[in-house]
Amino acid sequence: MSGESSFRSFWKRNALGRWGLVVTALLLLTAVFAPWIASRDPAAQDLPHRLASPSAAHWFGTDELGRDEFSRTVYGARVSMLVGVSVVLGAGLVGLAIGSLAGYLGGAFDSVVNIVLINAFLSFPGILLAIALAAFLGPGIGKVILALIVTGWAGYARLARAQVLKVKEMEFISAARSLGASDARILLRHLLPNTIQPVLIQATIGMAGAILAESTLSFLGLGVLAPTPSWGAMLNDARNHLFDAPHLVIFPALAIMAAVLAFNLLGDALRDWLDPRTRSFLITQDLAR
Repeated sequence: MSGESSFRSFWKRNALGRWGLVVTALLLLTAVFAPWIASRDPAAQDLPHRLASPSAAHWFGTDELGRDEFSRTVYGARVSMLVGVSVVLGAGLVGLAIGSLAGYLGGAFDSVVNIVLINAFLSFPGILLAIALAAFLGPGIGKVILALIVTGWAGYARLARAQVLKVKEMEFISAARSLGASDARILLRHLLPNTIQPVLIQATIGMAGAILAESTLSFLGLGVLAPTPSWGAMLNDARNHLFDAPHLVIFPALAIMAAVLAFNLLGDALRDWLDPRTRSFLITQDLAR
């Protein structure tokens, strides 16, 4: 079976993975085209129509300042995707670099990185460390991204280190070294391409964690500054209107749930696809039907 056919067969059977892929694509498109999708300015106030229920004029209703909830939810996707992508790229690159060097060089450097740095960061609950850093740095989208990168790189470093420790003992690495390849060439041309797949899976699932963490920080008042729309900040604003205006809670909560679930399902699907045993089993089942 060709690679393209096996890919189609796998995704045909993986309904949850398809759902995750579709929702993820919709979220990314919403973030990119938010100015064209949103019907109103998300910061524009309309006090005579405050706390309005969902209607044809305001699809998701309005908040306590009369701001359109649909527009704020759409623009909130832009904030969440920006934070998610930035955190995953930053933490992934830092963790991949440090973990790969530690696994390849070994010795005292590996001991310091693994025992002192990685274990120290992973010994704290990530969200609590992020809250502490965000409280120290202050609110703002850039500071949120920095806090989440600092708290998230260790997971990528541990994964990259484990993969490099396994791959560097293989024969093709010994052959490259015997041919006079430099350490930099071995790392960049041979080790990294063979360790990147698990990191990509972790990055996909890490998007969900970054979105949830940003929403948590914004809910606590440590995230994105007003009037920039953020799903977490919208939930914080809705606390006092949980019963008289439940739509203020429902729509941002559904957006967070859909985003986190979609990235987790997409990450699970990628893990199954990149695992030859799982992929072969699912494709064989499909052919047997």
